[in-house]
Amino acid sequence: MNSAIKLLKDSRSARWIVLLALSIPMFASYFFDDLFTTISHIFQNPQMLDLGWSISDYGFYGGAYSLLCVWGGLVICGMLLDKWGVRITGSLFVGLMVIGSIIVVYAISESFSQSALALWMGKFFSKPSLALAYAGCAIFGLGSEIAGVAVTRSIAKWFKGKEMALAMGLQLALARLGTATALIVVPRLVNINQSYVPYSETSKPAVVGLILMSIAIVLWGFFVLMDSKFDKQTADEAKRNNTQTVKEDKFKFSDIFKILGNKHFILVSLLCVFFYACIISFRRFATTIIIPRFEIDSEIASLMVSLIPFSTMIFTPIFGSLVDSKGKATRFMILGSFLVLVSHLIIAFAPGNPIFGYAGIAIMGVAYALVPAAMWPSVPKIIPEKNLGTAYSLIYWIQNMGMLLVPIVVGIIIARTTESVADPVEAGVRSAVNAEYFFILLSVIAIAVSFILGRSSDKNPQLALDVPNKKRK
Repeated sequence: MNSAIKLLKDSRSARWIVLLALSIPMFASYFFDDLFTTISHIFQNPQMLDLGWSISDYGFYGGAYSLLCVWGGLVICGMLLDKWGVRITGSLFVGLMVIGSIIVVYAISESFSQSALALWMGKFFSKPSLALAYAGCAIFGLGSEIAGVAVTRSIAKWFKGKEMALAMGLQLALARLGTATALIVVPRLVNINQSYVPYSETSKPAVVGLILMSIAIVLWGFFVLMDSKFDKQTADEAKRNNTQTVKEDKFKFSDIFKILGNKHFILVSLLCVFFYACIISFRRFATTIIIPRFEIDSEIASLMVSLIPFSTMIFTPIFGSLVDSKGKATRFMILGSFLVLVSHLIIAFAPGNPIFGYAGIAIMGVAYALVPAAMWPSVPKIIPEKNLGTAYSLIYWIQNMGMLLVPIVVGIIIARTTESVADPVEAGVRSAVNAEYFFILLSVIAIAVSFILGRSSDKNPQLALDVPNKKRK
């Protein structure tokens, strides 16, 4: 008589250990991506920086994250993910994430500015450090996004029929702890002026980010071992039961057109790009906007902006658990989209008292928890499991179009407004409000898309978008 093998994923402790190993690389990724978020205002005075970048240069650098993602990288890599699996593809792109971060750290270091490479690049670029950092950020961005897809797909695999939305919510919460850590720690790292710290103001936090990347790659290796053991257990269980393991169909190029022909997938993708642009792109310029808008200093601004990730850390697991047990995912998306509009209206038009700034940012954080907690677990309901890697990659691809363009547009809005107003105080306030007009427009579009998705879900109950994720025992 054959006794059943207890699969690793059926062990609650094993599932959560795997989740932790998957989440730490994303923590490191978010920290590195948000290195300059709370110090974006320093780029308005490039003459004061060793780096010499302007606010427009910073916006240009921020857009690099999405460059390779937009130009087909995400889609191609999503195909590889479905063809090769999360272990091989994920390892490759976690490695790229680390390589990209190394390039960025070197590009903004004093070592590069005095190197032969900098002299050679100076023949082609007016700011060699910006050019090399742009390339590094592009490589880091592609690696980070595909690593994120691999993490999401792995969670869907390990938590299928269990606490999937809660697990995805916790992963997002821990990843955004990376953002929160960057928001609080980076301004203090920049202000370290001790002689034993041999780095410029922008290099100091970048080196810390690189250390976190090293830890991330070790934990990813641990996940690979666990996942390999789980697949072996699955195969052994099938042998003992005299059954065959269900092998995923090989990826076919036509699968892309099937996915893109799914109207619910398109709606989720559009919501993703407009909603995330309202928060992620805002966060890149947050201190540039809220410092003049609410007349606060940079340290208070960094604490204020940190409410975004701290709110999501608290509320994303809660909302994820509610989606698992109660359903109503599309209603969560509608509410979250509405709240992000409210937050930008407060930041743009409320009185200049800092209390309104805190309120607006806190509401934005709650919105940032609501939508992802409901949106990401909905994708496996509308796309077959064998195509999830490609589907998530396509969503990230569409999202990254916004992440590429929006920072550039916002940087231009701020730069041109600042140039057109003589008084620096008035210029700061006006540029902040003008940038907010743009974010308000994006918020309105996000609300419209979420309403359409909700109506479509009501008309197609077989998709079970608003049905609880967790199977009842």
